[in-house]
Amino acid sequence: MSATRILAVDDSASMRQMVGFALTQAGFDVVEAEDGVVALAKAKRDRFNAVVADVNMPNMDGISLIRALRQLPDYRFTPLLMLTTEAGMDKKQEGKAAGATGWLVKPFNPEQLIATLRKVLG
Repeated sequence: MSATRILAVDDSASMRQMVGFALTQAGFDVVEAEDGVVALAKAKRDRFNAVVADVNMPNMDGISLIRALRQLPDYRFTPLLMLTTEAGMDKKQEGKAAGATGWLVKPFNPEQLIATLRKVLG
């Protein structure tokens, strides 16, 4: 069985490394993208089991990325998690309306991220 593939999207290289390290340690296969534009291109080219994205990024923010991914047949039911410093209800509502599966607030707890991913992946 091939590893579960996760697309980690964040404009912060250190945050991508932290997410990538935590998920790789948990046995996931992680591909990184530095913004929504790059992430969308990778998602169109490749199939991922889940996407973990920041909200505030240049070029294309996380909520726009989620909207764009939900337009693709391959990502209609894919778990899309927001990992962000944004904790406000309005942003969460916007994320949910765009199609986000879950919302994790930074600084994140690696165990919580892994547990959440495992839960949404079934």
